[in-house]
Amino acid sequence: MTRLSVNVNKIATLRNSRGKNQPDLIDVVGKLIDFGVKGITVHPRPDGRHILYEDVKQIKKFLKNQKEVEFNVEGYPSADFLQLMEEVQPEQCTLVPDPPVVLTSNAGWRVCEHFDFLKSVVVALKKNKIRVSLFIDPFTLTKKERDALSALMLERVELYTEVYASSYSTDQKDSVTQVYREVAEKLTEQGVEINAGHDLNLNNLSWLLKNIPQIKEVSIGHALICESLYQGLKSVVQQYLEICRQN
Repeated sequence: MTRLSVNVNKIATLRNSRGKNQPDLIDVVGKLIDFGVKGITVHPRPDGRHILYEDVKQIKKFLKNQKEVEFNVEGYPSADFLQLMEEVQPEQCTLVPDPPVVLTSNAGWRVCEHFDFLKSVVVALKKNKIRVSLFIDPFTLTKKERDALSALMLERVELYTEVYASSYSTDQKDSVTQVYREVAEKLTEQGVEINAGHDLNLNNLSWLLKNIPQIKEVSIGHALICESLYQGLKSVVQQYLEICRQN
């Protein structure tokens, strides 16, 4: 069974827009766990536009007694980020190559180009018994890149799935899925486990998991929140209408 890790960045974005504590991030995390979610993902960025470093610490504290729930923290491995990882020690750290100015993660690591840097980061994280995952793009993952991944001795990669999601409703779906499948198979043979994330949603997730059963975990946030707005909106509006009718 693939683990669903819900990215709660959008909850923090909504909270931050009013400068108060609504919605309460920890309360939402608790409700997600009550609903059966076994993974929580966050991606703190230096500008604090959504998840704050303090949020990461508070979520870790909250999850301390949730033994079946894994905490996955994504981010660019700056000195500040690595210091946070040493303090928080999540179950998994997903390294992404995005600089502070980008809106969202939109590229995979060029492993050979950054090998020495990544090696030092992986070693530092493993000292704290943190599982390391690397954000990679299947379309740039040559054999040389895969060999470099093996040399890093990391446990997992996260397949960057924007190309898959964009192709899902087109005649390119099968050929694009095949690229992801082949990369997943080759990495699995090398002893690297597979995660996936970016633009996955209720419409395209099932096909991906059926075709790539090696996927251990999917990280989903933006689409899940958007879908919740639509599918949960009717219930909330009806409650407001009922109050108005009664008064």
